[in-house]
Order: sequence, then C-alpha cells, then structure tokens
Amino acid sequence: MSDQPRIGFVIGTGRCGSTLVHEILARHPENGFVTNLDDKGVRTSSRLDNQLWRRLPASVTTKGRFRFAPSEAYRALEREVSPVLVDPVRDLVAADATPWLAGRMQAFVATRTARLQSEVFLHKFTGWPRTGFLEACFPGATIIEIVRDPRAVASSWLQMPWWHGHRGPGEWHFGPLPTDQHDVWERHGRSFPVLAALAWRLLMDASDAARKEVPADRWLTVRYEDVVADPRGRIGAMLAHLGLDWTPEFEAGFARYSIESARTDAFRRDLSPADLTAMEDALAGSRAYAELYS
Repeated sequence: MSDQPRIGFVIGTGRCGSTLVHEILARHPENGFVTNLDDKGVRTSSRLDNQLWRRLPASVTTKGRFRFAPSEAYRALEREVSPVLVDPVRDLVAADATPWLAGRMQAFVATRTARLQSEVFLHKFTGWPRTGFLEACFPGATIIEIVRDPRAVASSWLQMPWWHGHRGPGEWHFGPLPTDQHDVWERHGRSFPVLAALAWRLLMDASDAARKEVPADRWLTVRYEDVVADPRGRIGAMLAHLGLDWTPEFEAGFARYSIESARTDAFRRDLSPADLTAMEDALAGSRAYAELYS
C-alpha cells in the first residue's frame, strides 16, 4: 500500500443504483470504506470491519432491518464535519471549502484512512454532487457518477417516506426551482411526478456544471441500465477508473450478487401514461436526458 491512499467518490441522485455499485466496489480488498457502525457512533470504521464485511453474504446489506454495510455516514459527517455537507439547499462548490470546513472534512477522511489502511478510500454521496467542494478538499480525487433514467428515479422518490416533494419546492430537499422550471411545474398543474422529474433535472444540471471543474480522465459517468445489462464489463471499467485490477478476491465478492433487470422499467407500471408524458415534457432541454435517455 502507498503511504497516502487515493481518494474516490461514487455520486448519484439517489435511488439511481449507486448503493449497489458502491457495495460491489467495496468488495475489492484495496477499497476502504466507512461502515454504518461509524454512522451509529459505535466506533470509527477499521480495516478489520472492512475485511469482516467482505466475508459476509450480500444479504447483510438488505435495507429495512438490522444491517452491516458500507455507508454514506451522514450522521457521522454531521457530527464531525457539518450539517452543510449533509443536507445543503444547493450544490457545494469550491468556494464552500473554507479553511474551517475543508479542514474538518480532511480530518474526517484522514482519521478513516489511517484505520482502513487501503489503497483507495471510497465514499458515496447522493443528492447534490458536491464535487466542487470535494475536489477543493482532495485535489486529484476520482469521481464515478451513476445515472439512471429520470422517470425511474422520480417514480422511486415518490414512494419513499423521506421524500418531501409533496410539500412543494418551498419545503423540499433542493431549494427553489429556477423560474423556467417552476413555470413548467405550474403548467402541469403542480404535478408531483413532474416535480420529481424536475428535481432529477436540477441535480443533473448541477452535475453538468461540476464536471467542468474536474479533468475528464478523473470523471466516469456510468448508466445504471448499462450496469444491469453488463455488470462485469461496467464494474470492471469502474475498477480500472479507480486504478484497481479485477482480482480473485474481488471475483469471489462479485459472485455473491445477483443483478437483475426486472425493475429497470417498473416506472411504466407505477406511473400513468399521462404522468410519463408530462415528465418527458418537463425533462425537455435537459442535456443529461437528451444524451442518455431520449
């Protein structure tokens, strides 16, 4: 292992498949990660925790029950860094990396990397990309962005108990809508599916802006649908992006996952044709939607 680990971040909108990707990548013996023991305040994650988790079946990460898994560690980040990193009203950019805040973020990662002793420290963030802030804190960090069809993401958000879109853009997760997008929402009768689609667009617009600040060779965008269609090929590309080989140890961990495409288009069942038409209208003009899904 080198003296200083490489830093990698998996980012995504949420409900986009980034958890599955992060957990599969975490099966690699040279990827170090924070576990939910850290988030619960049990103790700071260690190399032993990572090794133990890799020996366990994929079912230990199943949500909705007691679980032991890689974590975004938002509660730990809120305690040790700042709530601004956890639930910002807008994307975090380089200017947000004030000496105080950047120092706390760097200390958070330094504490974990000292205990994890891995070639790569790999962490996941969902919602706003935050990569401007992260790049300022960790110059040279590697970014893996997972994207998913906005109609699938929006449909999933609408079914989550933590989704606050029903309160409107005055009280949800992402701050006010730009005027033109607010007008779209009004035109569609303040439709909640349309608002969820506009949230995806808001996050992807932020990602487009953030990507311009990171050299292209350090930013990899992968569609979730492509991971499902070719898991070995897409996961292999992500490992290579992190500078890691597909090792026998990783193969053993990868084999524990069954990746199915059954729900990639479940949104067509869960949303009405009128909802889908309205959402597609709301997404018109989105660079990400036009290039990746339309």
